Amino acid sequence: MKRKGEGILAEVRKGHKPLRVGMIGYKFMGKAHTHAYRDVPFYFDSPLQPELTAICGRDEAGVKEAAEKFGFASYETDWRTLIERDDIDLIDVGTPNNSHAQIVLEAVKAGKHIICEKPLAMTLAEAAAMWKAAKETNIVHMVSHNYRFAPAIQLAKKLIEEGRLGKLYHIRAAYLQDWIMDPDFPLVWRLRKEVTGSGALGDIASHIIDLARFLAGEIAEVTGMMETFIKERPLGEMAGGLHASKEAGTGKVDVDDAAAFLARFENGALGVFEATRFAAGNRNRNCIEINGSKGSLRWDLENMNLLQVYFTDDEPGVQGFRTINVTESIHPYTGNYWPAGHIVGYEHTFISMLYELMKGIATGTGVTPSFEDGLRNQAVMEAVERSAAQKSWVNVNKLLQEALQEA
Repeated sequence: MKRKGEGILAEVRKGHKPLRVGMIGYKFMGKAHTHAYRDVPFYFDSPLQPELTAICGRDEAGVKEAAEKFGFASYETDWRTLIERDDIDLIDVGTPNNSHAQIVLEAVKAGKHIICEKPLAMTLAEAAAMWKAAKETNIVHMVSHNYRFAPAIQLAKKLIEEGRLGKLYHIRAAYLQDWIMDPDFPLVWRLRKEVTGSGALGDIASHIIDLARFLAGEIAEVTGMMETFIKERPLGEMAGGLHASKEAGTGKVDVDDAAAFLARFENGALGVFEATRFAAGNRNRNCIEINGSKGSLRWDLENMNLLQVYFTDDEPGVQGFRTINVTESIHPYTGNYWPAGHIVGYEHTFISMLYELMKGIATGTGVTPSFEDGLRNQAVMEAVERSAAQKSWVNVNKLLQEALQEA
C-alpha cells in the first residue's frame, strides 16, 4: 500500500543507502522517534536514509493502527519475530524499562544496530551486561538522551571545551515536573518498580545526569535521598503522552516521587541535583547551571533556544548574563533547520540525534551517547539509591567496576 508522501521520500532517498528500521513500542517515544526518522532526510544530507520497515506492539489492533498512522510498511506483535527478520538493520527500543535488557541482548545476538530509550536498564547489573555484549560486536548502539542535541546544549559544550568558563566549580541541575501530583492519578507502569526500576530517578534524573556528564565530566561519588509522597494510588494504565486511565482497585507506589543528591565530580567540581514529579507549575523544567572560574552558563528546556552566558572578563559596569538565541546558522544543527530567530523545538532534538546515529552507522565509528554512557548514568543512579538507603556517600566508579567484573 502506497502512503501519502512516499513519492517525495523516494526522491529524497535517491543515491542514498537505506537503513531499515524496526521499532518496538509505539506510544509516546515511538511517536517522537518515528517523526524524527521521517524528517531526517528533509533537514540533513544523511549518508543513510531511514526506511520505516516494521513496528511492533503486543496489541494487534493498536500496533496496526500505529503502523498505518506512522507510515510503517508492516507490523509485528512479537518483538522476537521482528528482531529475526533479515530486512531490519536497526532496532529501536521504546518499550517500558523492564524489557530493555532482554530485547537489547537478543538484538545484539542478531547483529542489529540499536537505539534504546533511557534509562538503559532496570539495574546497573543489567546495563553492564548490555554494554559488555554490545562492545564485543561491530554494532552501533545509542541511548536516547535527546537533550544533548538541543543546539543551546551543544553551544554550552563548545564553550566549556574551549575553556571559556575556566575551571569548573559548580554544576546545578534540576528536572521538575508535576504530572502525578493528583493523588487520584493512576498507578501506571512508571510508578511500579517491577516495570520501571525507579521513579523520578530513572525517568527524569537520568536526563540531568547525562547532561551533567556530557558538559562537565564524570561523577566520582554521591550522597542522596529519595521520597515517595503518595503511597497508594488507583490502578490504571498510560493513555497517551502523560495521561492515564483509571481502573477498579488501588495499589502500592513502590518507586520514588522525588530524588535529590549531592555529587563530587572527578575534576573537583561540586554538583547539586534534584528530580521530582511534585513541583507544582513545572510541566517539564529541565534546567542546568554551570559556574566556572571565568564565567557561568545556564539553560532551561522550557526556553530551549536560549543559553544564558556570563564572562568574568567583561568590562566592569556592563557585566551580567547575556541571553543568546541559539538559532544562528553558525550554531550546532540550526543551519539545517530555519533562518536565525526561527526557533526549533522538542522534536528537533530527536531529528538531530537520529542524524548522528545515521552517520555513526554509515561510518562504523559509533555514536554518543552510547551504551557506555547509559551504563555510566546507571552507575550514578544506583549509587544514589544505595546512598539513600545507607545514608552515606557512595563511590560511583567502585560500583561500576564491580558490575563490570560480574557481568
